[in-house]
Amino acid sequence: MTIYGRIKINSEEQLDFLINYLLNEKGEYIPIPKDYQLKRRLLRLLMNIRPPSEISGEFLEVQDEFLSAETLNKTLISPDDIKEVKGKLMLWQGDITTLKVDGIVNAANSKLLGCFIPQHNCIDNVIHSAAGVQLREECNKIMEIQNHDEEVGKAKITSAYNLPSKYVIHTVGPKILEGQEPSMDKYEDLKSCYVSCLDIAKYNQLESIAFCCVSTGVFNFPQDLAAKIAIETVSDYLKSNETTLKHIIFNVFTDKNYLIYKELLNG
Repeated sequence: MTIYGRIKINSEEQLDFLINYLLNEKGEYIPIPKDYQLKRRLLRLLMNIRPPSEISGEFLEVQDEFLSAETLNKTLISPDDIKEVKGKLMLWQGDITTLKVDGIVNAANSKLLGCFIPQHNCIDNVIHSAAGVQLREECNKIMEIQNHDEEVGKAKITSAYNLPSKYVIHTVGPKILEGQEPSMDKYEDLKSCYVSCLDIAKYNQLESIAFCCVSTGVFNFPQDLAAKIAIETVSDYLKSNETTLKHIIFNVFTDKNYLIYKELLNG
């Protein structure tokens, strides 16, 4: 329980506090649903649409306890729990926000601020929603210093806040027009995403990293080709570079991607 003022409050009271704070911040009033799950969806919506800006320590204290409790109530997965292993390479199917690793990779967009579409099911939205509002604020500070959009194939590292991982590595993958085949430039851009993330992991002395399937969602990169590029790029990197990484996880969500990666890793 969080101590709000001098009164201990439970998770539903925390939820009410967070929702009311964000509504007051926007200067809006809407009826708050009584159902817990509907309230939870409303909180995610409000977090998704909130622009990066400073927020009170009181809000962060309540939010962090609330989100951390949600994280701890999930079944968290460490590299030792993963059975599909080939050397340092590992395959795991599930929610990337449950991975207890040094770093998870986020498929970001060029603004690097997360997804503003309320409750969108992209990995960018999922990661920011579970991490908390501080993640968007940290990304915004990085972008203000950089003063231009993030380039395709590059990556940045941030804290992971209320996620079970220590860091989030944000990379911008190439976007393919629906129905078109990737050009060689797009192929190289996707390869660069993996190399940039591995370089950041090495620089920050990470021992474990989990890659999502970069560019294969709304960016339309063909899943089978993307998996081939991912595995080949990581394998080539390990052959020609020293690294602190001991575990490199390919995290997939769909059955189709699981079968694609499994066949490539076992081939």
